Amino acid sequence: MAEMQGLMERLEQAVGRLESLSAGLHRPPGDCGEINGVSGGVAPSVEAFDKLMNSMVAEFLKKSRILAGDVETHAEMVHSAFQAQRAFLLMASQYQQPQENDVAALLKPISEKIQEIQTFRERNRGSKMFNHLSAVSESIPALGWIAVSPKPGPYVKEMNDAATFYTNRVLKDYKHSDLRHVDWVKSYLNIWSELQAYIKEHHTAGLTWSKTGPVASTASALSVLSVGPGLPPPPPPPGPPPPFDSEGRREESSPSRSALFAQLNQGEAITRGLRHVTDDQKTYKNPSLRAHGGQTPSPTKSHTPGPKSPQSHPPKKHAPVLELEGKKWRVEYQEDRNDLVISETELRQVAYIFKCSKSTLQIKGKINSITIDSCKKLGLVLDNVVGIVEVINSKDIQMQVMGKVPTISINKTEGCHIYLSEDALDCEIVSAKSSEMNILIPRDGDYREFPVPEQFKTAWDGSKLVTEPAEIMVSERPPNPLT
Repeated sequence: MAEMQGLMERLEQAVGRLESLSAGLHRPPGDCGEINGVSGGVAPSVEAFDKLMNSMVAEFLKKSRILAGDVETHAEMVHSAFQAQRAFLLMASQYQQPQENDVAALLKPISEKIQEIQTFRERNRGSKMFNHLSAVSESIPALGWIAVSPKPGPYVKEMNDAATFYTNRVLKDYKHSDLRHVDWVKSYLNIWSELQAYIKEHHTAGLTWSKTGPVASTASALSVLSVGPGLPPPPPPPGPPPPFDSEGRREESSPSRSALFAQLNQGEAITRGLRHVTDDQKTYKNPSLRAHGGQTPSPTKSHTPGPKSPQSHPPKKHAPVLELEGKKWRVEYQEDRNDLVISETELRQVAYIFKCSKSTLQIKGKINSITIDSCKKLGLVLDNVVGIVEVINSKDIQMQVMGKVPTISINKTEGCHIYLSEDALDCEIVSAKSSEMNILIPRDGDYREFPVPEQFKTAWDGSKLVTEPAEIMVSERPPNPLT
């Protein structure tokens, strides 16, 4: 009777285990308990990021769809990039921090999304929404905050500031004509403001990794990165192994095995098949063989040639452009030209100079604004500009102002010499992330060079930070002007 009672207890325990196992197999993917030591619950930091995506990112996507066209396409790419970051944050909440090399590999999906967004902007420079695309392209690297420590928040703010350079243009163009663009700007900048607040709350000193669970790697985290919202349910148990066909295996292996034993049974006679090596074939007796030792194939290594690297194609050469398109003068891909002139200008027209090198352009009359983008060794002579002259992503630029210009902006540029006229001495120079900038002022029939400060010193005065430029030398022998 006691044996029967013990058997019943064991059966009840077995049934309980089967029921718990069945419940685990039918559990929904988003609530997987624990698999391989990794908790399937969503961490608070991931939940907070979901709120950011469902509010700010969703609102930006909505406003972009209203504008449609290139802006909508670009916004879809941004949404995809945030989804990739969400997957990375989910992985970080479940795995411990890996080695630096593995982190770089895990960041690859996000970096590819960023590159895709920036490439789209470069391919659509003729778009009417180019300022919109530029605002997104210049600031989307903010998603790289997960690789910044100890304080990723200021990095996001820096990228946000890069966006405002272009969003201010959007506001200037549309604030009195189409408020949909104003709403678009607000929705986009709100993303980065909210992301800064999110980082401050959950990742103040850098990305927070899980303290438990396995160490993240490209192999172990692949499933988390590819699934997104939750972990997949555990796979069903494997089926029974196929029957072992011992007879078939024996028949297949018997001929080769018999041949092997036949060779072993030869004993010392097996060495008769070896070829004699003469002295001229021995590397230690023939120095010429040592010089070409790399050409001798090793009997133990495979010498299958590796895959050939794809042939590098020369960069595509674009046709030079100098034409008026609507209200925009396009000057693009000009090389070794010193006779470029735009003479018939109007106050409402703008000039866009892109990827010109070793050339000189003269713009006569009065024009609204001028932009120099991605140019090298370019000289520009201009009469009057009522708006702004901008120099972006360029190198070795010389500019001579014959009349008046209120503002000159220099951004991400190496080497920029600006000759001002007597009428343009009240011009404001705005610079960021640039070097070797010099302003040349007319004096006594000549020019005197004044370098724009690149180094600054900052000190705390008891209530605030005070920043002032470091002392720099003034050159008395500037380069010759363009005219």
